[in-house]
Amino acid sequence: MQRIRWISASIRATLLAGVATCALAQTQPADEPGWAKGRPKANSDAMRMAPVPAFPIPTAADKLPTAKFKLPPGFKVETFMPGVLDAREIRQGAGDTIFVSTLFVGQKVYAITNNGGKRELKTIIDKMPLAAGIAYDKGTLFVATNTKIMRYDNIDSKLDNVGEPKVIYDKLPGGEDHSWKFLRIHQNKLYFPIGAPCNICDPGEYAKIYRMDLDGSNVETIAAGVRNTVGFDFDPKTGNLWFTDNGRDWFSEELPNDELNMVDMKAKLGQHYGYPFCHQGNIPDPEFGWSKKCSDYVKPAALLGPHAGSLGLKFYDGKMFPAKYRGAMFIARHGPWNRTVKYADVSVAWPDGKGGAKVEPFMTGFVENNTYLGRPVDFMVMKDGSLLVSDDHAGAIYRISYSGK
Repeated sequence: MQRIRWISASIRATLLAGVATCALAQTQPADEPGWAKGRPKANSDAMRMAPVPAFPIPTAADKLPTAKFKLPPGFKVETFMPGVLDAREIRQGAGDTIFVSTLFVGQKVYAITNNGGKRELKTIIDKMPLAAGIAYDKGTLFVATNTKIMRYDNIDSKLDNVGEPKVIYDKLPGGEDHSWKFLRIHQNKLYFPIGAPCNICDPGEYAKIYRMDLDGSNVETIAAGVRNTVGFDFDPKTGNLWFTDNGRDWFSEELPNDELNMVDMKAKLGQHYGYPFCHQGNIPDPEFGWSKKCSDYVKPAALLGPHAGSLGLKFYDGKMFPAKYRGAMFIARHGPWNRTVKYADVSVAWPDGKGGAKVEPFMTGFVENNTYLGRPVDFMVMKDGSLLVSDDHAGAIYRISYSGK
C-alpha cells in the first residue's frame, strides 16, 4: 500500500511539473538574439548592455580623431580619406586604386582612386547587405556576403559600372551572428571563415576557417573551433597562417581574452582551437566544457585582452618602417561592447619562432572619457611602405608613415 501511495504521489508530482513547465513556457519571452545568449539575467548592469552601433553617417573631416592618436617616436598619422561610411576591409587594386568594404551600415563597396594626384571616393557596389569580405587578385575583385562569394572580373576597367558578378560559391549558411566574412588570397587559394551562429553554442559545421580554389571548388577545412575570426594573414617568412579570434561574451567583464592563433601550414590541417569547449587556452566553458580538457586543443600564441574585438591582422611587408617592424603583425583591437570600461587600439605582435608571440600597443587614442572616438578594423600596406588603417566608427581611412624625425 505504501508503495502504491508513493507511485501515486510521484505521478501527481510529474503531472504538476508538466503543468508548471507549460505555464512557464507561456510566460517566457521570445528567444533572445544570438549575441545575448549566456547573458546573466540576474545582473542589471549586464542586461543594460548591447552592441555599440557604428555612426549612422560619416564624421566630418575636421571632426575626426586623427590629431588625438599617439604613436611611437618617428611615426605620424594623417587622414588619408574621410567620409568612408562604415569602412571595413582594405585591399590594393591595380595602380593606385584601393577597394574598401562595409558591413551593417554601409552595405556597399568603395573604390578610392587617384585622379591627377587627387584622391576620390566612389561607390562601385551599393545596397549589398553585409558586403564585408573583399580580396583582389589579378584584376578580379572577390566580394563575400553572409550567403555567397562572388567575383567581379576586369574590375579595374569597370569602376563606373561593375556589372553583375559571377557567383562562385552560394552555400554559405547566412544568418546574422558572426556571419560576415573576411577574405584573404594566398597561393591561388581563397580563405574565408564561417563564424559561430551565436555567442556560445554547439556550432556544428560553423566556427571554422576554410579555403577553396578561386573558382569556388575544392573547399577544405583549415582550422576548427574558431568562434569568430575577422582577420588573418600569412607570415611571409614561414607561410603559416595567423588569425585573431573573438572570445565568448558574458563570461565576465575580464574573461575570457581574445586570442591570437597560428596555423602551422606544414602540419595536419583542420586542428581544433577550442571553441566552444575551452577559452583562451585554459578556461573550460561552464556549459560546454564538462568532460573536456583544454590541453586537447591548440593553445593561443598570445592573448589580446578581454572582449577586445580583435579584427584585422596584417603582416608588415613594406620597407618604410624601422627594421623591428618588418615581419611583425599589426592587429586592430576594435574594442569591447559588453564591458564597462572601453578600450581600442592598433597593436603590433612579433612571432617568437616557437608558436608564440609578443604583443604591445602601437597606436592609441581611440577612446576618450570611456567613449569611442574611432574603432580600427583593417590594414593595408601601401606601395611606399606606409600603412593604411580603416575606422568603421568614424568612417575614415588613416595613413601611418615613418620619417624618423
